[in-house]
Amino acid sequence: MDYKILMDVSGELLPDYIREHEILFLPMEYTLRGENRVCREPEDRGTLKLFYDGQRQGDLTQTTQITPTQYEEFFESVLKNGSQLICLCLSSGLSSTYQSACLAASTLQEKYPGKKILPVDTLAATGGMGVLAERAVRNLEKGMDIEENYRDLVEASHHIQHQFFVQDLMYLRRGGRIGTAEAILGSALSVRPIMKIDTDGKLVVTDKKRGTKQAIQALFAEFEKHYDEEAADPVYITDCDIEDSSETLSGMILAKYPGAPVRRVGMSPIIGAHTGPGALTVCYMGK
Repeated sequence: MDYKILMDVSGELLPDYIREHEILFLPMEYTLRGENRVCREPEDRGTLKLFYDGQRQGDLTQTTQITPTQYEEFFESVLKNGSQLICLCLSSGLSSTYQSACLAASTLQEKYPGKKILPVDTLAATGGMGVLAERAVRNLEKGMDIEENYRDLVEASHHIQHQFFVQDLMYLRRGGRIGTAEAILGSALSVRPIMKIDTDGKLVVTDKKRGTKQAIQALFAEFEKHYDEEAADPVYITDCDIEDSSETLSGMILAKYPGAPVRRVGMSPIIGAHTGPGALTVCYMGK
């Protein structure tokens, strides 16, 4: 039976890839300069610049989580058209959206007993979800049925690497992603906290570097240590309105690994609301 790939808009994909492969997105809400907006797919660079410039000027940007009812309504619209669903959800260590998706899927299973809705806890965010989305499409095009694809994605989720830095940990503290003491410790002048998403899908600080140049070097060092050259999966570099840093990291990776399928995109406001401007992340399949 036909099935579709769905992800929430906390993940990133290239616009052309979205159109070519008909990826579905579950909308999420955020604020931009005091205005409530609905993000229906990855935003363009112009909108992202407005968003991050607003943060630099003091905007208190916010997001809202997807409720079980919203998942249920979206899932049912796809089921009614004859398709089943694999749904890639933001890490359960960062949000309750995975649990909401599971609840909605369970409710609809009783109404549509012959069709499957399979939520995946990606243990990921932003470009890490993009890595898994491309893998899901590749599996679908290879002829995997929905359950085979689901099992492969769950296994692969444990091998996705996320390394990133932020300019100000107070954004993450405000959203409850890290503790106050950790945020204060990492937010000294010119310090770039180096972070990762751990095996439980939660954020942890792993290092601190002086300035952006050293922080980029630290991301590349971790990339060299963990990158699986044999994997067919892409490398996603996402940035919060610092395209020059994104280009620098991409150049370093391609100089060492010329065949690496690097994708450079702006970071969704759904995640950027919690990282603040000036964040940079690299996501890929680890060894």
